[in-house]
Amino acid sequence: MHVPRAGRRAAPFRRPVPAVPEPRPFRGLHSLLRAAPPPSARVLISGAEYAYSAVTDGRRLVTIADVSVLPLVFTSGWASGINAYAVVLLLGVFGATGLTDEVPEALQRTDVLIVAGVLFLCEAVADKIPYVDNVWDSVHTVIRPVAGAVVAALLAGESGSLPELAAGAIGGSTALMSHLVKAGTRMAVNTSPEPFSNIALSTGEDLAVAGVITFAIFHPVAAAVIAAVLLALGVWLLVFLASRIRRFLRRRAQRREERRLAAAGGGPPADRSAGGGR
Repeated sequence: MHVPRAGRRAAPFRRPVPAVPEPRPFRGLHSLLRAAPPPSARVLISGAEYAYSAVTDGRRLVTIADVSVLPLVFTSGWASGINAYAVVLLLGVFGATGLTDEVPEALQRTDVLIVAGVLFLCEAVADKIPYVDNVWDSVHTVIRPVAGAVVAALLAGESGSLPELAAGAIGGSTALMSHLVKAGTRMAVNTSPEPFSNIALSTGEDLAVAGVITFAIFHPVAAAVIAAVLLALGVWLLVFLASRIRRFLRRRAQRREERRLAAAGGGPPADRSAGGGR
């Protein structure tokens, strides 16, 4: 046992200080994007989504998506229910010109753009002729929802942030709703004998589709909100027009019945009773 010498104090006991580990650099999104990605990595950057996917040894390491492709899927579905050919043509042109990276290669093919352009011109003419637009809408009751589902699935497959089956269901159902609103509104408008209302309504629909799709490329969430509001307004307008048309048809049938009774009895019942009293 160690005994300290007289006149000298023993040194106080000190616990050893643990070594502080060096801080590791943050391996988040920005550090991953700054680093050079491996050959098997893929970086997706656009106005609607920031994502980083790295694949090493056949395993997916990380996937980061700040904003989903869902708003663009909803907007494209709404627009496809009104004019599916315009949606395919606009998205294909935006992708082919490099305006956006969200458009899949299938929509940028030259043959797809040519066919979409020709069919868009055909719809631009047929959609402005009374009763011809009703036949055109009837034929496209299946085409527009299917086109909306296909476009939505392609957009989801390009971004990887939404399952393609779910995107197809959302795009197809939204396209079907907007198509039914458009077809019902056209049937109501065709009760008017003049053709100018058809031309004005068709032109407004084309401009709305072009404007909302273009806006969705840069601001997908805001464009989806606008599309939802327009869809709700379309449903309200369809219900309002249907009620007015039913009231008009009921009054017209009542007038016809009154004229038929007057022609069969020689006059209205009140007139016949008055004549009998004389």
